[in-house]
Parts: sequence; structure tokens; C-alpha cells
Amino acid sequence: MEPFKIHILGCGSALPTLHHYASAQIVELRGKQFMIDCGEGTQMQLRRSRIRFTKLSAVFITHLHGDHCFGLIGMISTFGLLGRTAKLDVYAPAALEPMLQAQMQLFCHSFDFEVAFHAVDTSKQQVVYEDRSLTVESIPLDHRIPCCGYLFKEKPTLPHIKRDMIDFYQIPTSQINNIKAGADWMTADGEVVANSRLVEAAEAPRSYAYCSDTRYIPTLHERIKGVTALYHESTYGEDNLQRAEKYFHSTARQAAMVARDAQAGQLLLGHFSSRYEDENVLLQEAKEVFENTYLCDEQKVFEL
Repeated sequence: MEPFKIHILGCGSALPTLHHYASAQIVELRGKQFMIDCGEGTQMQLRRSRIRFTKLSAVFITHLHGDHCFGLIGMISTFGLLGRTAKLDVYAPAALEPMLQAQMQLFCHSFDFEVAFHAVDTSKQQVVYEDRSLTVESIPLDHRIPCCGYLFKEKPTLPHIKRDMIDFYQIPTSQINNIKAGADWMTADGEVVANSRLVEAAEAPRSYAYCSDTRYIPTLHERIKGVTALYHESTYGEDNLQRAEKYFHSTARQAAMVARDAQAGQLLLGHFSSRYEDENVLLQEAKEVFENTYLCDEQKVFEL
């Protein structure tokens, strides 16, 4: 099975701390790397994670709060200094485009690579990116400004050939792709060998939902049903429920309720308020509702 990894670069909220960086992650799938959010300090975290700058093909920004996008122009500038030539795709709410263009005209006007901007409608769930191995959908969220999450969905792969059966029936290599696509095989004696005897099912496709920032949405689970892993903001604990509601954020318990109702495989908590010196209180709160829950931390890597 090809790697499907989530690299945590930053999982703090708006106020910087000595522990956490602002929001940023790398999704690694089938040799490709995609960034979700790009808070201040992201490029330093890329260095620490030993992630190659050149392999990053696209950035997905959830909303225009600084802790989710202040690092973008700095990272783009660094790409230019490193001699990048490959196009970089940026997916974000439309309001970012004129600001990004102004910054690039001032700081990045002589670089040799294209930054292609793609406006995302945060009010709709729709495919915003697709290639041969995955799709990325926007997920409408409920925050103080237009905001969406992103759902990364691996495309199904073809079944695996049973090598011993291929050898036994002396099936030529030229027919392998046809059999993977569902064809039966007929021997020289006219015996039909069912496709099911020649292949075994491929692994189930995996998926990852990133939901930050948002207050609790009782129906959110319907949009991410059966997701392999869910990252859901858990800025506060239940001790600050009123603050969460006021600032359109969620508690750890509410994040766990979404994971439970979505029948997610696992829950990753992040976007922690600086008021919590020990985030285990958030972890325990979530585990009371959804056991398979983990705290994010910088440099952690979660494998799906």
C-alpha cells in the first residue's frame, strides 16, 4: 500500500506560544505532497521535518485569518530563492487573490515559477482538485469569516494479480491489464477461468478530512461519513464552551462527537488555545466520547 501520511507542522491557534506553531500540515499520498494552511513559521517547520520543498505541488488555505496564511508569501519567496521552476497551485477563498498578487509584485516579481490561484467557494462541498490518484473536496464550515475544510479522498486502485494463478494458466503479460480491469480468461481447451480466481481485491481507498476553524456543526458528519482520519479543531475544552460559541470554535468533546457520528477511523485534535499548558485535558475529554483520539504536535506524523 502506498504511503498516506499526515505531517503536522503547526497545530496552535492564533496566539503564538513557545510550544506550538500556527496551523500547517502536509498531506503525503502516492509520492505527492500537498499543504493545508500555511501559518507563520511554516517554512522553518518544513526544514525541521526534512520535507523537500520541491515536492510540494499545491497549497490549500481554509480561510483568511493570519494564523492560517501569514506564512504563504514567505514560503513562496523561499521557493524562488531556491530556484523553483515547477508551478505552485494555491487554492483559497477568492479574497486572498488580490492580496497575494500585490505581495508577489512587491517581493517575488522576478521568480521563474508560476503561482496559479484557484478561488474556492467556501459555501459549497465540491471537488476543487483532482488527479489520477485522488480528489480534494471543499467542506463548508461555520466560522466568523468564510471558511472551508478539505477532504482528501484516495481513488480506488485496481485489484492485485494472483501470481501463482497467472503462472498456472500461463497467461501472457499482455493480458494482465485486461484481467485487472475485470476480464475472465479462457484456456486453450476452452475452460473459462473466472476473474475472481485470478485477482484479489485491492485495499480500500483511504480519506482524510481537515476541519479547522469551525464551531460545532451537528450535521458535519454527513459530509465526511466513514472518513479514515479526521482532523477537527479543538481550540477549547468544555470549561470554555461559551467562549467557543462566541468565537466560532469547537471544544474537544464536540470534535469527538463529529468523529463518532461520522464513524471515522481516528480523530486528530489540534488548533489548541494558548490557555492550555497541558492539552491532555482536551484529549481525555474527547476520549470519553470517541476513544481513538490523538493529540497533534509539531513533527508528529500520522499514517493512514
